[in-house]
Amino acid sequence: MTGSHDRPNLLFIMSDDHAANAISAYGSRLAEVCATPHIDRLAKEGALFRNFFCTNAICTPSRATILTGLYSHHNGVKTLSDSLSTELETYPRRMQEAGYETAVIGKWHLHSEPQGFHHYDVLSGQGTYWNPSFMRSGFDWSSISNVHDVSTGTTHAGYVTDIITDKCLEWLESRNSSKPFMLHCHHKAPHDDFEYHPRYENLFDGIDIPEPDSLWENRQHRSVGSRDFGTSVSERNPKRNAVLRQSDPSYPTGPLEIAGLDAEERTKAAYQKYLKDYLRVVKGIDDNVGRLLDYLDQSGQLEHTIVIYTSDQGMFLGEHDYIDKRWIYEEALQMPFLIRYPKEIEPGTVMESLVSNIDIGPTLLDYANTDYSCKVDGSSFRGLLNGSQMEWKDAIYYRYWMHLTHHDNPAHFGMRTREYKLIFFYGLPLDASGALDEETPASWEFYDLRQDPYEMNNVYEHPEYKELIEEARQKLFAIKQSAGDDDSAYPELLERIALSLHS
Repeated sequence: MTGSHDRPNLLFIMSDDHAANAISAYGSRLAEVCATPHIDRLAKEGALFRNFFCTNAICTPSRATILTGLYSHHNGVKTLSDSLSTELETYPRRMQEAGYETAVIGKWHLHSEPQGFHHYDVLSGQGTYWNPSFMRSGFDWSSISNVHDVSTGTTHAGYVTDIITDKCLEWLESRNSSKPFMLHCHHKAPHDDFEYHPRYENLFDGIDIPEPDSLWENRQHRSVGSRDFGTSVSERNPKRNAVLRQSDPSYPTGPLEIAGLDAEERTKAAYQKYLKDYLRVVKGIDDNVGRLLDYLDQSGQLEHTIVIYTSDQGMFLGEHDYIDKRWIYEEALQMPFLIRYPKEIEPGTVMESLVSNIDIGPTLLDYANTDYSCKVDGSSFRGLLNGSQMEWKDAIYYRYWMHLTHHDNPAHFGMRTREYKLIFFYGLPLDASGALDEETPASWEFYDLRQDPYEMNNVYEHPEYKELIEEARQKLFAIKQSAGDDDSAYPELLERIALSLHS
């Protein structure tokens, strides 16, 4: 085995629902109103990925995929209701076996005891922003009667983002310094509801957050399978929307005042509150990333540590009048991914290659000079970063299983290339845990990302795209097959696909 000091340390910082648009290094409409200098430092001194995507944009499945290098249909975690099997191989297990000292601190949300970590100190359930409860190494997981209970374990006074960082710093101080370390720092923030620390209360006073043009999108171009679904900023979706939620008198950051406002004014007011609360929470993350970087810098460990910042998926911040994630559309599909390791990565590198969360584990094991002992779906992208690898995938595969639950998103699968995106909304619960038992219309959508990067014009029915769409469909089915996503057990889905191709 390679000597421990020949292998880099790893600090893996992952937030929950942090949109790339809310990191100023990505240069979105929000960059000028919400700077994230500490996260941006990783881009300035390392690499920023513009086309890094998840394969299932929802918390528990994405986290399982990151750890296992497997698609949801292979690791068994398709929805929020599924648990990660403790028998599955994960990259922390392999790094532990390779001599790393390993720890995970913060949000876990996989409903089973963390494996492959010498030390864990994880939030119970989703966790709370204030006075959160943690379950520490040695906790009796068999005593948990409800995996979603946020009060299980030991309560710690204070604000969750600060507490998680405090715990990370304590572990870094007390660890066995003769071994390389792998630390997962998992933030609950900025998951909704967005409860910020009072120190950020006045952060956006007198500032209007820029709206995306698609907040007011005419949705008629969308297919029948998606057009009327998905929770909203406006009152378009009467079951769940930001106006309704934020005007509740019990809303954690205070109710939105909407008396006397017309529908458009209510939407604008809800958008401003939604964004300001969210960005205040993001500011708390960025400041705490700075604390970790400062510690590594001052302790002389930064240059020998791979530092990664990412999120389990993206997040809609009013684009297309959506809140939450789950869709294959860009804002949910895209994960921010920034990595600093000056030994191999040139400062200011911008990566355009298509990469997904199945590739994270293989890459980190590559840096540790080891690998999974079993076959996985992902591949190492280390060679893309150091310039030694030229051939790489030209498309990513996506599937969302949790039909209609919580945020009214129909089940769908699809593919994204550099040039276009093809989506099939199949609208069936199948046997996915927690999916709602009702059907929604089946339909296709196609977006020419070269001409329409914000996905404002579904051209699936446009004659001039007929040939390209047919090529894309064949490619999608080939990638689906290659990914081992076999729907032969679901004749009702196969029938819907067949009917959609002849309608």
